[in-house]
Amino acid sequence: MTNRRDFFKTGAAAVAGAALSRTSTRAEVPVHRWDNYDFGPGPTVRNRLNQGPFGIDQDQGWRNIANTTPAVEPIRNFGTGLVGYTWEEGGPSQAARRGEETLEQHVEKLATLPFVDILYIRCDWRDIQSRPGRLDLHPIWKLTLDAAKTYGLRIGFRIQLSSPNIQPEKLSLPDFLHERVPIVTIGKGSRGDTEYREPRYDHPEFHKAFRELNELLAAEFDSHPLFEYMDLMMYGFWGEGHTGDIPNPFPDYLTAERTMVEMAEFQIETWKHLPLAVNTQPDISKTGNREVLDRCVRAGCWLRSDSIDLIEESIQVERLANRPPWLAVVSEQGNDRHYDISRLPLDEGGVNRMEWALMHVLDLGANYWSLWTEADNLRHYNERYPEGFTALQQRMGYKVRPSWIWQRKRYATSEVIVAFANHGVSGVPGILRAFAESEDGRISIGGGLDAGHPYGGRIRQASFILPQGMEGQRIRIRGEIETKGIIRPIRWACRQPLNSDGSLTVQLRRFDEPGWRKGI
Repeated sequence: MTNRRDFFKTGAAAVAGAALSRTSTRAEVPVHRWDNYDFGPGPTVRNRLNQGPFGIDQDQGWRNIANTTPAVEPIRNFGTGLVGYTWEEGGPSQAARRGEETLEQHVEKLATLPFVDILYIRCDWRDIQSRPGRLDLHPIWKLTLDAAKTYGLRIGFRIQLSSPNIQPEKLSLPDFLHERVPIVTIGKGSRGDTEYREPRYDHPEFHKAFRELNELLAAEFDSHPLFEYMDLMMYGFWGEGHTGDIPNPFPDYLTAERTMVEMAEFQIETWKHLPLAVNTQPDISKTGNREVLDRCVRAGCWLRSDSIDLIEESIQVERLANRPPWLAVVSEQGNDRHYDISRLPLDEGGVNRMEWALMHVLDLGANYWSLWTEADNLRHYNERYPEGFTALQQRMGYKVRPSWIWQRKRYATSEVIVAFANHGVSGVPGILRAFAESEDGRISIGGGLDAGHPYGGRIRQASFILPQGMEGQRIRIRGEIETKGIIRPIRWACRQPLNSDGSLTVQLRRFDEPGWRKGI
């Protein structure tokens, strides 16, 4: 199997001296720090809740009526989780590749691991389409869908337009396109054992087929309730935006940038509901990654890093850690992907090499961590080193709960103020919508917090003005997350008992009860 690290060793130096001619870059998106950078206002909030401040001069009395504490058990919500791979660039698990277990057994073992939240498919274009006008999905898709449905999991995926793993025997491009799209030999990698080939992404026939591919996929999966995100289809090896230390197949930089920007924008336009995750790979292959990334962030795309431990990570760490807080981050590490305990020596602090990566996920404020394919090794690793996965389950992504709940007498009725706390490391990937509702559901007062709030480790307050006469009744505090217009229920991340829908029930007080405090 091709080793990713080999493609990065000579990286930028080799690209700078590449034989293919290039014009100078436009540099319309300069290198910049991401903290406090203006990427735009974020998603528009419908029915924005009043988020304060709430002064003591506003009411005619108040009291605290409920409190919650952080959950210690895993909470499954959209927008965060541990990702098991039913298929990666080399195929399924090693045992399945050797014929020691069936695909069905491989998927079942992975889906039943108690710490897996999402199943992920990374396959080549040729694995899902063999003729124009229709999809021909590899059997792994149905197996993954069935397992997700059975075990209450979600699904992410990537379609690779190019992969070095199957070359020189095959290309990621379906066979029916080989005579329509020019194929360019771009050279050998640093190991020098294979002449790699890339399609001319700028060719009209490639664009025509690419558009059809996205339209076919979007018709099936854009609004599918089990699908969580899709990786943006980008240039080069594994769709990561590079071809390592090998020149790209374009005639010049402007053609490359224009082509990849057009492809990104078409995907953004086509996928109206499913979040897209764009790779933050530096532009070592000179194909316009910085321009693509900027446009994707402004369009609300999530971010992804496929190599948390490689040499380019300094710039990626800066981007990911300082991203707009309403965007999720998918994090992955290809090295040590097999979770082989025998190959993970301990450092002076008694920490193994994989655990370094796990803790870096929290440092980045990431939402997802990729577990790859090896179910047996993952189970053994978790038995031997349970602290790593436990830490991710407790802190990775967003972990929101109604922490303090106050009731105030205001406008001759009850106003409920909730301080929503987030003990996770990331902001909410979208818009948190919250509601105060009567137990019978007939009364529902609510709306949205500002995009991304409450941020990781922070608090955001919101007000709910209830109809008159609800004093003394029980109400539910319920939450949803809205991303690209799709609303999904969430479960509060608290230790206190919750209702079956993830909401919290609290008791309102009567104004004639003792315990009310007065303002000024």
